[in-house]
Amino acid sequence: MNVLAFLADPDSGGQIQQLANTFGVDWPHLISQIISFSIVCLLLYRFAYNPILKMLDERRRQIAQGLADTEKIRAELAETETQRQSVLLQANTQATKLINEAHAAADRVKQQETQKAIAAAEQILIKSREAAVQEHAHMLLDLKREVGQLVVQTTANITGRILTPEDQKRMAEETVKQLSRAA
Repeated sequence: MNVLAFLADPDSGGQIQQLANTFGVDWPHLISQIISFSIVCLLLYRFAYNPILKMLDERRRQIAQGLADTEKIRAELAETETQRQSVLLQANTQATKLINEAHAAADRVKQQETQKAIAAAEQILIKSREAAVQEHAHMLLDLKREVGQLVVQTTANITGRILTPEDQKRMAEETVKQLSRAA
């Protein structure tokens, strides 16, 4: 305040007064302008500069929070990727296991069906052998009958006489017995 009073007093300094007069300084107006400028500065500081500083501080805080959130999201993303890889690995392991089990089951079914087919083929062979044996026995029986009849006819032709049914039966039985022993 002393400086203002010193500057305002025209008798206080010769050199300053001369310089002020040279430039046309009107001390009462200069002092009132300094006071007005100080009031405007105070008002701007109070109502404009402080809110702007607060807003800038809030903005810095939001940016810092955003960066922290970004880092947090990156960490969570990395963790999620790790979990995804783990799940994929487990799924691949389970899929491989299921495929191996399916192959094993298919092999078992194949073996079972092969065994069933072999058993069915053996049954067919057994039945065909039985049928062949029966057919052979039937053919032998027919052959014995025919041979017996041929023997009877041949004997009748050779002996020149007609055999009685008893003679025919007896000769047929003897022929069958002889053929049975030969077979």
